[in-house]
Amino acid sequence: MKETVLVTGGAGYIGSHTTVELIGAGYDVVIVDNLSNSEFGAVEGVRKITGVEVPFEQVDCTDKEAMARIFDKYKFNSIIHFAASKAVGESVDKPLLYYRNNLQSLITILELMRDKGVRNIVFSSSCTVYGQPEVLPVTEQTPRQSAQSPYGNTKQICEDILRDTVHAYPAIYGIALRYFNPIGAHPSALIGELPKGVPMNLVPFITQTAAGLRECLSVFGDDYDTPDGSAVRDYIDVTDLARAHVVAVDRMTGGKSKGNYEFFNVGTGNGLSVLELIAEFEKATGVKVNHKIVGRRAGDIEKIWADTSFANRELGWKAQRSTGETLLSAWNWEKRLRGIK
Repeated sequence: MKETVLVTGGAGYIGSHTTVELIGAGYDVVIVDNLSNSEFGAVEGVRKITGVEVPFEQVDCTDKEAMARIFDKYKFNSIIHFAASKAVGESVDKPLLYYRNNLQSLITILELMRDKGVRNIVFSSSCTVYGQPEVLPVTEQTPRQSAQSPYGNTKQICEDILRDTVHAYPAIYGIALRYFNPIGAHPSALIGELPKGVPMNLVPFITQTAAGLRECLSVFGDDYDTPDGSAVRDYIDVTDLARAHVVAVDRMTGGKSKGNYEFFNVGTGNGLSVLELIAEFEKATGVKVNHKIVGRRAGDIEKIWADTSFANRELGWKAQRSTGETLLSAWNWEKRLRGIK
């Protein structure tokens, strides 16, 4: 019997790529997604890539009764919980939406795990839990600072909820993966990042500007304490990030966890500024990106990148794709979406 993994938010950007990697690693997958910030086309893309008719359930993870039916309908022992609202800027404007959605969805999942005897959960966390760290790069021992946004705060609180839950219910094991900045698309160009409306993330805005959908890309701030004044992030290929989830599930199902609650930084270990990323995109694709400098954006931190040595060592995982390859995959995905040859 293959192990089955429930993937909440599995029609989303990272969820869809992780589903592909899980199937490639020999797992069966059930996708749950309310499609509030994703499209069913991502599920179709996953099915095309894998050749597997992956089960899909359109359910909101805050709806406990509906989620209980999913737990009863399918037999699974592991969950990867992606389902959450995820835009830093939007969270500043709509904090209550973020607190309700992100906290309640995790609480619902954990209550059902306890009640139904489901053992393993990988939680989609974020480097925003570190706030603006005093020392770079950040390790897993770097203290969490005050969150700079409600989104970041929900990730801190959710980590605490997970930690306290597995302490109270020792049959449950949890791993929090603290992502840095996922970018790129599947090499097939059948799935990728698909923002609804105006993109909140940098790379979709770059590719939409390159494709002519947006007139100009705004770079938020050129007065940060960084080499070129623009904010610095650790950009990781989404397929590399997806593989980290498979390894985390393997760790728990294989009995290799070194505690009920573990957390790992998932990044490349390299920091790139916004202006450097634009230049990398132009170099990889040969397409110029019209951009301008504007004021800083609320909730943004100045600079952060990961020390990934603990995850590399403990999980046996490492980011592999180059920034150029990753940006080219994002451009190929954008071209396919827009019918650009």
